[in-house]
Amino acid sequence: MSAMVILALTGLSSACAHESRSDDSGGPQRSSSSRATDDSRPSTSGSGGDAPTAAASPSETAPPLKDGTAVLISCATPDDPYATVEIRNPNGRDAVFTVKINFKDNRGFTMIDTGNQVSVPAKDKKTYRVAMASTGRLEEIARCEVNPRATADR
Repeated sequence: MSAMVILALTGLSSACAHESRSDDSGGPQRSSSSRATDDSRPSTSGSGGDAPTAAASPSETAPPLKDGTAVLISCATPDDPYATVEIRNPNGRDAVFTVKINFKDNRGFTMIDTGNQVSVPAKDKKTYRVAMASTGRLEEIARCEVNPRATADR
């Protein structure tokens, strides 16, 4: 493999040295841009010489992601220690959304405020369950509130 690399580099440097000399007529030196338009030479793209044509064309950028929606399906209870949320992706490509859920007590105070990242396939929906068993405060949760806007992250 190293012999191939050395040979390729040797051939490349002698080709470059040949191009930098003036032609037999004593004319100006050949530039790399004139080489690209010279149809008499075989193409060397892919062998370390010229850059591939695709790299020269401008790259297209994807449109920015739209935010998704989030809907509360069920709140966490002592019988089911998970809040369940459905997230919808309106985009034509997969996306990650931040979903915000607040868990409130019977007086309306926020006990727990979460922000979870959820990956959702393109033009699809995903049901996501947020575990509350580890908080030890399930009996105090009176209701859950979900921000209806799921913010697109990437």
